[in-house]
Amino acid sequence: MTRPLLVFDSGLGGLSVVQALRESHPSGAIAYLADSAWLPYGTKPDSLLLDRIVGLLSDACTALAPCALVVACNTASTIALPALRDRLTIPVIGTVPAVKPACETSASKIIGLLATPATVNRPYIEDLMARYGDGVTLHRHGSAKLVLMAEAALRGILPDPAAIATELTPLTAVTGLDTIILGCTHFPLLRPALEAVAPTVRFLDSGAAIARRVRDVVPDWCDGPSCAFFTGREDTALLASALGAVGLPRCVSAWSPS
Repeated sequence: MTRPLLVFDSGLGGLSVVQALRESHPSGAIAYLADSAWLPYGTKPDSLLLDRIVGLLSDACTALAPCALVVACNTASTIALPALRDRLTIPVIGTVPAVKPACETSASKIIGLLATPATVNRPYIEDLMARYGDGVTLHRHGSAKLVLMAEAALRGILPDPAAIATELTPLTAVTGLDTIILGCTHFPLLRPALEAVAPTVRFLDSGAAIARRVRDVVPDWCDGPSCAFFTGREDTALLASALGAVGLPRCVSAWSPS
């Protein structure tokens, strides 16, 4: 029996992580689960999200029998990782913003964190800065609009450069800022548009680090078929190109693990 790697996000943002995983293991079996019925996570109360995430992923693990779980969502990782690790018997790999490499490589030591409103002020950001950010100044901006822009882009609606610029302005207006951490897995999907608006800024994300972690934790991740599952109703034909580009040729809409 093929045991896929279960990759979870609130929507399509986790495809940026799938892309990094494909560079490491092109033929690995992946079950991609998007809780699109509850998108976006970044505007919902933590208590509701915790119950939703733990319940959905517990049932999904029973139904799909994965070899490991990648929580490819910063918001879900900050809220639910401890509970998931207590509940599940498989390895659970979370998503951590690229604070360490940003602090280590910034020339100006002035960096930005671009994340969802639910992530940007989490205590664990302070913990990361305390560990790695000595002498570094961190500026933060929470954007739910960029999540929706990324979702739309994968459905063929190109992002408006003026709207992208507006969302970046709280960070790009900071004198000397040279690095922006993409603290939501949706945001790397907009990288070309972000770089066009802010060509002098480096954008860092966590995709490659997650792929390395999977390789270390799940060395026996097997080859096999892959599929995407959406809890909401989706136009699967509209998503076929984006999903196919990261090796997810099959798509199931309005999926429920029960």
